[in-house]
Amino acid sequence: MDHYDPILETIPDVRDGLTRTERIILHVLNEAQKELNGRNVPTVMLYGRVVEYVNISEAELHEYLYRLGVSRN
Repeated sequence: MDHYDPILETIPDVRDGLTRTERIILHVLNEAQKELNGRNVPTVMLYGRVVEYVNISEAELHEYLYRLGVSRN
C-alpha cells in the first residue's frame, strides 16, 4: 500500500533528481500550458491546481518554481 511519508517527499529520485513535489508541479504546469495553448500559466492558477495533490504554501511553490528554473517572462 502506497502512503504519504514526509521524509520521502524531500529525497530526490535517482532517475532525474526531482522530488515528488517537484514532479507534480512540473506535471501540473505542463497540463495547464496545454489547456492554455502554450500561454503562460498564472501562478495563482498553478497553485490552485498543485494544492489538489500536495499541501504546500504559496511561498513554498515560489521556492520550488525558482529552484526548477521556472521564471517570469
